[in-house]
Amino acid sequence: MIARIWRGRVRAADAPAYREYVVETGLAGYKATPGNRGAYLLTRIEDGVAHIATLSLWDSYEAIAQFAGDDIAKARYYPRDAQFLLDFPEYVEHYEVD
Repeated sequence: MIARIWRGRVRAADAPAYREYVVETGLAGYKATPGNRGAYLLTRIEDGVAHIATLSLWDSYEAIAQFAGDDIAKARYYPRDAQFLLDFPEYVEHYEVD
């Protein structure tokens, strides 16, 4: 199994709306992709900034490619992300899970 982690930052005041948006877009996309074993949204507020992370679990790198495209290391963004995000990390992290 492979874990995929994406991280982003938004203003703390925007966190509830952004969390809802991520559930409707990214998490829904993960869960609808064959080979996905689950997806979670993590939030930590610190100094007025919400640190958002998604953690998704996958059967294989090939399953991730069905969601992310050929370059699975690149982050995937949605149209309204620019309304919320303070920056756009280019890459995600992958870990093998035992």
